Amino acid sequence: MLFANRKKMTMKAVRFHDFGGPEVLRYEEADQPVAGEGQVLIRVAGSAFNPADNGIRSGTLPFPVSLPHVPGYDVSGIVEAVGAGVTTLHVDDAVIGFIPMGEDGSAAEYVVAPADVLVAAPSGIDLADAAGLPSVALTAWQGLFDLGGLKDGQRVLITGAGGAVGGYAVQLAGRAGAYVIATASPRSHDAVAAAGANEVIDHSSTSVLDSVTEPVDLLLNLAPISPEEFASLVDLVRDGGIVVATTAWMTTPGDDKRGVRTAGVFVEPKVDELAQLVSLVDRGELTVDIAQRVPLSELPSIHAKAAAGEVHGKVVAVPN
Repeated sequence: MLFANRKKMTMKAVRFHDFGGPEVLRYEEADQPVAGEGQVLIRVAGSAFNPADNGIRSGTLPFPVSLPHVPGYDVSGIVEAVGAGVTTLHVDDAVIGFIPMGEDGSAAEYVVAPADVLVAAPSGIDLADAAGLPSVALTAWQGLFDLGGLKDGQRVLITGAGGAVGGYAVQLAGRAGAYVIATASPRSHDAVAAAGANEVIDHSSTSVLDSVTEPVDLLLNLAPISPEEFASLVDLVRDGGIVVATTAWMTTPGDDKRGVRTAGVFVEPKVDELAQLVSLVDRGELTVDIAQRVPLSELPSIHAKAAAGEVHGKVVAVPN
């Protein structure tokens, strides 16, 4: 058993010392963390950017973090050292994970993470790109299956399918044997169709209500639509169906009279599910789509572009 070296070392990291806009981010020298009991030290290969990173940095998402804080809760990398009590992982293992959002994250050369949220990385894709899998694919899985109960032969409407979660949701729903109707912009139409959607509705020019001609069993909303538009879509759900949403900033509408239930996705780092997702990737049944890789030092500019609505697709930051 190799335990973490207690000698203080430094690393490069992106951090913010105050809450605020993208300008508060600094690419700077920081103390390299040390793996404690039940933790491992990971040499980061990739740190995925997620929209919630902007909310945590600005202070608008209620995650209590200590300042200065390193963002990034999706990671891929190599185990550098293991802490006391860790028997499931070993030095030089390639791993991925959805790490605690309130702790220092993966936008650094090294990060510590609980061993019990990590799984073996996919072997068939680049390790850096594998950082684009954990939280978004888990969100799709848990929304469709854990909450939505989606089964073979059912119909699902996925609104906002052009984003990172949507790409996985379309693939997973189709693989489960569901009939998939997806909304997307013209920019993402082809990608959503390639992911396996049976129908793709251009929400920018077509009425979703008019386009869906038969009831769906599950409505999965991933889009920042208005509460009024969201409520109108409930009419498309069959009696006894369910509406599932990742849009935590507004109430998920249902219909008690028709038995249409509701559920909100608060993604959990379930390693059994993540391991199944990795297996699908390695079997070629699930595609990890990375739009852009950037050096870690350029991550602040990605935050700025995302805040301006200029980031489309999954971005992974790679240590310089």
